Amino acid sequence: MNYGELLKNAKENMNGNCKACKVCNGEACRGVMPGPGGKATGDGFVRSYLKLQQIKVHMDTIYEEDTIDTSCTFFGQKFAFPAFAAPIAGTPIQYGPQYDQQAYTKAVVDGCKNAGTLAFTFFDPNDSDTLKSIIEADGWGIPTIKPWPLQVMADQFKAAEQAGALAVCTDVDGAGLALVQGGKNPVGPKSVKQLSTLVQSVKIPVIIKGIMTVAGAKKAVDTGAYAIVISTHGGRVQDQTPAPIEMLEEIYAAVKGKIKIFIDGGIRSGVDVFKCLALGADAVLIGRPYPVAVYGGGMEGATFYTNMLAAQFKETLMMTATKNVSEINREKVFIDKNF
Repeated sequence: MNYGELLKNAKENMNGNCKACKVCNGEACRGVMPGPGGKATGDGFVRSYLKLQQIKVHMDTIYEEDTIDTSCTFFGQKFAFPAFAAPIAGTPIQYGPQYDQQAYTKAVVDGCKNAGTLAFTFFDPNDSDTLKSIIEADGWGIPTIKPWPLQVMADQFKAAEQAGALAVCTDVDGAGLALVQGGKNPVGPKSVKQLSTLVQSVKIPVIIKGIMTVAGAKKAVDTGAYAIVISTHGGRVQDQTPAPIEMLEEIYAAVKGKIKIFIDGGIRSGVDVFKCLALGADAVLIGRPYPVAVYGGGMEGATFYTNMLAAQFKETLMMTATKNVSEINREKVFIDKNF
């Protein structure tokens, strides 16, 4: 299997909403919802990708050669490198009936685990087996819970803990996701007090996804959460926002050391992972390429794509005189003056 074959297979197995583009940058799917596009103009998705491309890495290969260690540790577990699959909901509607939500989740959870990392997953309140893939993987996954009514969230947090999940996440920006608005369980904003109650209700780490301001990051710190994810939900909940990477340094300066910082949005290569860490992230999440990987090659596709990212990341460390993740810093990258 190579990446070209993966894309070809994915295009044949999907419903046409996603074009399985060689470069997943949001241009071909602007406004395609259901589907992988960004909301309205699609600018949120496109901008996230383009802003990352304005950051370059400084090469340096004059140093004493040594073993390069790409590993990292979160939630008390060691991972091959600091990149995780982001949660993807509604895969049959978004990408096609080849994989229902359960089959997609299993493929991405097992595929990432095989590559030494893990997947965030969608917690489906209408599926009694929504945690099955994580249970079967010995807890190797992170269920992601929408901002439903508080008691619904509390029940789902507890279920995630009982399933043995390494951590649990809530994507608070899901309050603006049209696909889940108006259903049996309405979504909406959550207060610091409400989120603190949820954090205190379980013994596993809690991650708050959808942070895009310093003020929001500080409020997340006040909840006692383990980590935040700087994210615009892939540009799918609000048009005309900054790119997550544009907010990273400011948020890092405000909360560094107080909470782990993850980020998503337009990250497409191991080089992009390196850029995010250089600006202050502890790890990244990658979304849309994983359905393409699964529809193109099942579990093996997810493993292949993850291993490809890991190899690119390791090569970038080698080419920038960086021996391990802790040595990645701001001096390792160049930022375009028009960023």
